[in-house]
Amino acid sequence: QVRMVESGGGLVQAGGSLRLSCTASGNIFSINTMGWYRQAPGKQRELVAAITSGGIANYADSVKGRFTISRENAKNTVYLQINSLKPEDTAVYYCNLALGAGWGRIDYWGQGTQVTVSS
Repeated sequence: QVRMVESGGGLVQAGGSLRLSCTASGNIFSINTMGWYRQAPGKQRELVAAITSGGIANYADSVKGRFTISRENAKNTVYLQINSLKPEDTAVYYCNLALGAGWGRIDYWGQGTQVTVSS
């Protein structure tokens, strides 16, 4: 059983910043990928950023230069620093833990945290 707990969302003005946190607990393999996805109303869930347990990060083109993902392996915690927020960043942000790859991949999700950016 894996549990994911997120925090840090909220309402912020355009140009502002937020920091999201997510901690995973339970039966977690040390080699994994943690990331953040978001889903805006009427849109599909999309990958925002992900980082491997070895520290390799990748970002969606729309957030490069504004979002920074990091993690503390000892705490099974992943962070998303969000700067220069835009109204189009408004969405529910979901934390993800991925174990394995391809057909063997298992995904765990947080409950989601709302980020709302006012113009």
